[in-house]
Amino acid sequence: MAMPKDIGIIDLMLAIPNDGKSNYYDFIKPLLMDEESRKMFQMPAQYMFKDVPDVGGQPDYTAYTLAEMDKYGIELAMVGVDEGEQFKEQGEAVLAHPERFVASYDCNPNNGMEEVRKIRRLHEKFGLKAVTAFPCGVCPQVSLADKKWYPIFVACVDLDIPFCPCVGVPGPRVPMEPQKVEHLDEICWFFPELKVVMRHGGEPWTELAWKLMLKYPNLYYMTSAFAPKYYPKTIVDYANTRGADKVMYAGYFPMGLSLERIFKDLPEVPFKDEVWPKFLRENAQRVFKL
Repeated sequence: MAMPKDIGIIDLMLAIPNDGKSNYYDFIKPLLMDEESRKMFQMPAQYMFKDVPDVGGQPDYTAYTLAEMDKYGIELAMVGVDEGEQFKEQGEAVLAHPERFVASYDCNPNNGMEEVRKIRRLHEKFGLKAVTAFPCGVCPQVSLADKKWYPIFVACVDLDIPFCPCVGVPGPRVPMEPQKVEHLDEICWFFPELKVVMRHGGEPWTELAWKLMLKYPNLYYMTSAFAPKYYPKTIVDYANTRGADKVMYAGYFPMGLSLERIFKDLPEVPFKDEVWPKFLRENAQRVFKL
């Protein structure tokens, strides 16, 4: 059950670091009620991530990221793009290095049809491979049970790209209801052509998560935001049995985990030999058409 080497890993959640002057979590500030979250944290779930990476000043953050990816055998990484200045370097990296970076966009269903038009613009410019979502983090929050998501689901189906929502109790101290795993049941039922890939663990509802994956052929899971030593046992067991084609690797660099930490832990995950290539590469290739 050893982790294979030289497989060309696909990382489904990575970002190019910045100079520290931009805070990618500003969007969630209106939802934070406690003083510690508002003023003390570098990120709103820092109580869970004790060693948030600090890459220091770099003359070229894209070149730095590529070097780190090479160091750990990551061939391709999915990074977030948007139309604002804050995401300029990420977008430029996707266009300059399409063999190393692919684009996703983190959507806000509160914007109605304008959000659908934006998804289509970004898809035309960057070739989006996924639309992601943080239901507990948009302001105001939008539960996955809310029909505000439906126009976005239709856009994803039309563009043939997966929808990747965070599910489970969120790390930031905001209400959890929007991300209950049970909401995926109706989504996967009513939109059988929509590929849904769960992000951020699904805890404490991981048994429900694998049961729904068993039920719906269009539902999948990625390991984003979890150090490998904390991958939910129920998910590892599912991958080793009936879910080998459903579970795929995603990291969390530099938002909360260093690649050094991830790849120190990763070889200790007890995946079966035949599961490793699917987990690290093949499932992502197939589901995201990479």
